[in-house]
Amino acid sequence: MHLLLRTLLHLLLSTRRSRLDFWDTSSVPMRVLPTDIDVAMHVNNGMYFSLMDLGRFDLLVRNGFWKTMRGRGWSPVVSAETIAFRKSLNLWQKYTMESKILGFDERAIYFEQRMVCDGEIYARAILAGRLVSKNGPVSNEDILEAAGVTSPEDFKLPDWIHEWREANALPSTRRPAPSVWP
Repeated sequence: MHLLLRTLLHLLLSTRRSRLDFWDTSSVPMRVLPTDIDVAMHVNNGMYFSLMDLGRFDLLVRNGFWKTMRGRGWSPVVSAETIAFRKSLNLWQKYTMESKILGFDERAIYFEQRMVCDGEIYARAILAGRLVSKNGPVSNEDILEAAGVTSPEDFKLPDWIHEWREANALPSTRRPAPSVWP
């Protein structure tokens, strides 16, 4: 809820920005606002993921897929994400949110997102997501067909993406996942 108005504003602004190809990188100029920081006066670690939502929304609006996705009643959900930090983003600092679709496998769509200041990466996240409909997960074939794209000829997700995904996976919602500490 804390980013609802900002999200709506970014969705509107994204419709006025230049169009992107499905596989292009989105770049959104941003500034650290007082609502983004913690008591140390830098972006709160939990806020990075919320701000990265804005970058993914920009990418999907600008490549035209947001309208297609919403028109079909599909909603995006995140199933796994990891972030690494190099430097802090401080109050009022300008930075750029870069977002790119890395590709697909049978379970997810993978994104890489970066917060960049003066050409230097301050934070980078890898995210696995899915699209879901009222009937369950949307297949990659349906997504690519709806987007009117194919995977690039030389497309192959790096092995480390698969290893990361497997190492961080929780059991299916159809299987028990008791909270038992060793």
